[in-house]
Amino acid sequence: MATHIKEWSKLEVRAVVRFLFSKGTKPSEIHKQIAETYGEGAMSRSRVYQWCTWFGEGRTSLGDEPKSGRPKTSTNEENTTRVDELIRCDRRMKIREIALKLEIPKSTVHEIVHDTLGYRKVSARWVPKMLTEDHKLQRVEISQRLLQRCQQDNEDEDTTHIGVGPGGDFQANNNLFDKLITGDETWVHLNIPETKSDSMTWKHPSSPVTKKFKVQRSAAKVMATVFWDAKGVILLDILPQGLCINAARYCSTLDRLKEAIRRKRPGLLRTGVVLQHDNATPHSANLTQQWLQRYGWEILPHPAHSPDLAPSDFHLFGPLKRHLGGMAFETEDDLISELGNWFDNLDVDYFRVGINSLLSRWQKCIDLHGDYVEK
Repeated sequence: MATHIKEWSKLEVRAVVRFLFSKGTKPSEIHKQIAETYGEGAMSRSRVYQWCTWFGEGRTSLGDEPKSGRPKTSTNEENTTRVDELIRCDRRMKIREIALKLEIPKSTVHEIVHDTLGYRKVSARWVPKMLTEDHKLQRVEISQRLLQRCQQDNEDEDTTHIGVGPGGDFQANNNLFDKLITGDETWVHLNIPETKSDSMTWKHPSSPVTKKFKVQRSAAKVMATVFWDAKGVILLDILPQGLCINAARYCSTLDRLKEAIRRKRPGLLRTGVVLQHDNATPHSANLTQQWLQRYGWEILPHPAHSPDLAPSDFHLFGPLKRHLGGMAFETEDDLISELGNWFDNLDVDYFRVGINSLLSRWQKCIDLHGDYVEK
């Protein structure tokens, strides 16, 4: 019984086709014999017919004919320089526009742009605000002061340290972070649509295409104020419908926070609370400042327009919103219950990492000369 030839070349198979065709064998029979001898993948039926046609027209060469079209000489130093100059003049220029302007193939432009010059096209990064030089200077000065304070705490306490932990993250164990409580407000909708990236699924080429219907955020929402430290959430406060956050309301929230600290962090009120919040009007109002002075709470300096230096913004609220994405709640009580469950299920280390990451972010802010910190 004949066995397949396992090792063969294209030229060998084409020579067999030419031999059989010259003996008057039909293309269908040639394909059958090729498949039996070399295997089904040696040459397709349509390809056998194509080669038989070429041999019938007088072709004798078994090799591939030179491909037509422009030779690959347009990827040269001159065109590379011209492409680079166009991109530097207009960073938004498209591959097609470059090819038309320089009269070279799009494939060549693509190779020059990506392989030779190493460009890649990215979207602009959204930032909360266009920082002025004064804003950047303030961010750097405050970050330097806070880092110096942490260093001073370490020098005063023999048992404390500050350094780089696994993965390159800063770690600290000092007086400041033992007393630090951070807090902020955020709107939470009863129906938060799932983002497109969160709804991505794995599929085979033959799998049906999934569809995602456009869903709007619900108009119904609640204002949640969260205060937390390196050990977990201390207070989750929900603003009643019809009320707004003002200085008086914020002071009432601080009253509840003080009572929660008394219950959950015994001794902290006696050693002293360091509160970090942003510069929103209710936080900086005279009434709020008087409340803080009355109880001797220290305010950690926080530069304006700096959510990247506020743990609630860069560490807590983003994952919370992603968790709620795709959920729909019938009542506010259901939403509030889910918020509480999510916070309760977070590991203590999650909160510790969020607070400790302030050190690396202050340092990055200094290194970036006050520009926004991404990660």
